[in-house]
Amino acid sequence: MTKGSLATRIKEITLAHNFRMSKALGQNFLKDPHILESIIDSAELTEGDTVIEVGPGIGVLTEAIAQRAKQVIGIEIDRHLIPILEQTLRDYPGVRIIHEDVLKVNLAAIEKQFFPGAEPKIIANLPYYITTPIIMHFLESSMRFKSMTVMMQKEVADRIISEPGLKTYGTISVAVQYYTRVEKVTEVPRGAFIPEPKVDSTVIKLTPHSVPPVILESHVHFFRTVKAAFSTRRKTLVNALSNAFDKEQVKEAVKTSGIDPSRRGETLTIEEFARLSNELYRIEKSS
Repeated sequence: MTKGSLATRIKEITLAHNFRMSKALGQNFLKDPHILESIIDSAELTEGDTVIEVGPGIGVLTEAIAQRAKQVIGIEIDRHLIPILEQTLRDYPGVRIIHEDVLKVNLAAIEKQFFPGAEPKIIANLPYYITTPIIMHFLESSMRFKSMTVMMQKEVADRIISEPGLKTYGTISVAVQYYTRVEKVTEVPRGAFIPEPKVDSTVIKLTPHSVPPVILESHVHFFRTVKAAFSTRRKTLVNALSNAFDKEQVKEAVKTSGIDPSRRGETLTIEEFARLSNELYRIEKSS
């Protein structure tokens, strides 16, 4: 399918149903078939796969997924899109559409109902305004998945992929990289969408680690440490962490961890954050 024909199909479907895209829901439909194929190819779909698609829209990407996978579970928040999806996907019995907010949906219940014991792949074109909460919703859930291939605002993708020492490196970088291996699939210009957004996008693929990259005394304590370290980026690590922990305990933990106290949080690797968090946890617990 050419770029022009896909764009024409999107317009025909939306006109036939008198559907108007919602800015509030961040609706921008992909019209470039080459990007669509890149998303499908990077997900490495097989005929035995179950796929959870977040925000199927009018079903263009959903249809392409359904042609390669065994089952597609689409989670769509916009009630106006449900009848459109039912019609455009009527020839695919393996597709199920759930009218729900993905941040409120019970992922464990979906797993039990549609693919008990199996690990799905997740594919999504995420609304810019809610990208991070949706990603963390899946990463922090009890539902195991094989991979997550997602399109998002380029600025957010840059932060997720970022490395220590860069201005884009932050809490979301550490959080996502703690749970997954991150790969950049492709960049997507704003002209690849209808309507055209004001920013460019990027497709990334997240693959859960088979073994955690670091050993933690406490997950809660680890993320508390990371969040505090990035809370005031201009401050040294000791001063930043002292906003959330006892300063003397911070000094002791930094010293024991072998980390220069004059460093800033954005220079620490995940391994250093883990070492520091574990030391803080032990000191707090013993005091």
